[in-house]
Amino acid sequence: MQDMRNEFPVYLFTGFLGGGKTTFIQDVLGSPDFCEGERVLLILCEEGEEEYDPGEFAGDVFIETIGDQKGLTVLLLDQLRKKHDATLAVMEWNGMWEMEALYRNLPPAWLIVQQMMLVDAGDFLLYNTNLRQQTFDQMKGAEMIAFNRCVKDENFPAWQQEVHRIVRVANRRTEIIYEFGPDDVILDDIPDPLPYDMEKPLVQITEEDYAEWYRDMGENQDNYEGKEITVRGRAVVGGDLPPGRFVFGRHVMTCCEADIEFSGLLCIWDEEKTRELSNGQWVDIRARVHVQYEDIYEEEGPVLFCSEVTEADPCDPEVARF
Repeated sequence: MQDMRNEFPVYLFTGFLGGGKTTFIQDVLGSPDFCEGERVLLILCEEGEEEYDPGEFAGDVFIETIGDQKGLTVLLLDQLRKKHDATLAVMEWNGMWEMEALYRNLPPAWLIVQQMMLVDAGDFLLYNTNLRQQTFDQMKGAEMIAFNRCVKDENFPAWQQEVHRIVRVANRRTEIIYEFGPDDVILDDIPDPLPYDMEKPLVQITEEDYAEWYRDMGENQDNYEGKEITVRGRAVVGGDLPPGRFVFGRHVMTCCEADIEFSGLLCIWDEEKTRELSNGQWVDIRARVHVQYEDIYEEEGPVLFCSEVTEADPCDPEVARF
């Protein structure tokens, strides 16, 4: 078991060039509340348009640059920590790099305690169109996304609605803020109601709502305890599944075609009838949800106790999308 006392906190700032990361980090490191008593390892993964002013740092800050994604290794990060006897790290991430490269190369004791994405409002839609995967991956892990240099004009409400929708596909929980100037910041307060009624005795999940339902089930599984649902998808049978159990789900595309994966849940049904199911068969199920430990999850998770499973036509399109 990892020694919790050895955890090394990392504050991660992501975004593309010109998004305001350097300016924001400079302000953070200029605060005694953040730096006092700390030895901060500041890791730069790109050369920004702005430069840091070490004279404005409020504590001991040691700057190191990693100029190439291939140079980011577990060994290097550990060496940099030991070199400066650092107590925490602040990382300015290169938005063109794959986020997986960071997660894969973080030393075991390094813990991302806060992740924030900073974005130039005027460039966001362009980046989202042309660099969708990189944009999506950064939004997915961010606890806060700050849009800098917003313009308060007649086009802002429509722009905000589009940006809100894009962000929520990647991350329903992140806080979104819009900055118009140094002292002019607003929080995003657009509501995010579910597309189905959770108060009804029978919650009906349409084909169009599968992706949203699956994600919300994963994030708020306790809200579904005891709920009865109907939903269409595919049955996966065989393998190491015990008698009377099958996996129900659909392929879901969260970002782009390269990101398609099967998103399913364990079902429990009549043993004899389960044997009659074909692998990959499209079915409509009616089931009651219970959250419990299952070996297939290796933790507690939602299990669908089926009362009805009937053959169905394929969904159109077969791949669910947000």
